[in-house]
Amino acid sequence: MSKLGTRTFTMLQTVTSVGLSALAWAVTGVRPIWNGSQPSDRQRIYFANHASHGDFILLSACLSEKERARTHAVAAADYWGKSRLRRFIAQDMLSSVLIHRQWTDEAQNPISIMLSVLDEGHSLIVFPEGTRNMTDQPLLPFRSGLYNLSMARPDVELIPCWIENMSRVLPKGQFVPVPLLCRVVFGAPIAIAPGEERRAFLDRARETLLALNPRPPAHDAEKWNPVFRKTSCDP
Repeated sequence: MSKLGTRTFTMLQTVTSVGLSALAWAVTGVRPIWNGSQPSDRQRIYFANHASHGDFILLSACLSEKERARTHAVAAADYWGKSRLRRFIAQDMLSSVLIHRQWTDEAQNPISIMLSVLDEGHSLIVFPEGTRNMTDQPLLPFRSGLYNLSMARPDVELIPCWIENMSRVLPKGQFVPVPLLCRVVFGAPIAIAPGEERRAFLDRARETLLALNPRPPAHDAEKWNPVFRKTSCDP
């Protein structure tokens, strides 16, 4: 690709990022809540719950312009790579990293692809559930990718992020967002403890993320963190 082409795509990504962030703020009034972590220039892996294609847009809108420019959402190639248009939107406009969930060629190894992005100094947004959660469960079991990434790059911070209401703003199959207040809660960094096994870490990471939910299921109401009660958007 020529330098002009590279510059064009970089400009396109910048304009898209700014535009989508402005749209996210206008439609959702999104409020970032930093509960245990703070905005930082440090390289990070943000891991979040996943119920809508708009999740990473909302999370990215909470980051500074500089951080957004180097933070890439990991997306499924079997969906976003199905057509030239989808691939153009995902890669050239949104600067996403496409991975194959069902891969056979080593060149398609998702961990290797994500590690190569980290090794370039970029940050990632990942969804450890592995797919959009269309169930009544607040969070699906985590897949192994988060553990594998952290084992390979332990110096990269893991930041849990709970995204609230995005599935109602942009439900599955819809393309026009519904105006509704949203929040993204950023928790304290976590890391793999010495000798901690894969499943134990993934379960702990999942529980850490669940604990950030400002509106947990009724049977978990006694676990609410008081910091969220004053910021609730309930009427």
